[in-house]
Amino acid sequence: MSGEAPVIVFDGVCALCSRWVRFLLRFDRRGRYRFAAMQGARGRALLLAHGLDPDDPLSFLLVEDGMAYTDTDAIMRVVSGLGGVWKLAGIARWLPGSLRDRAYRWLARNRYRWFGRHDSCYLPTPQQRARFLD
Repeated sequence: MSGEAPVIVFDGVCALCSRWVRFLLRFDRRGRYRFAAMQGARGRALLLAHGLDPDDPLSFLLVEDGMAYTDTDAIMRVVSGLGGVWKLAGIARWLPGSLRDRAYRWLARNRYRWFGRHDSCYLPTPQQRARFLD
């Protein structure tokens, strides 16, 4: 994936995850990020290639410049990559990674119960379609 646009693999049926993607589509004005639902062929392949179980998705995956980032490291990297005031998200790196990731995994385990689940993956608008891999 080196030299290509960074790819965010997300849970396409998770209501919270779909809101996260819509947030990024709104604030990523440069169109830096591409998206792959873990339910699609490309998203599933990326998860498997980086040692994550696509059938038990408790992690967020960012693939950038051939490197894989997960959990809060991935989230901070994505938000900081939006530029401008969003770069301040990097301040969260001061918190211990184990603490950040423990909180993230707690949220991930409960995301369907707290935020809901869709019957199908998020469908991008025709203008957004080019930013999705599947």
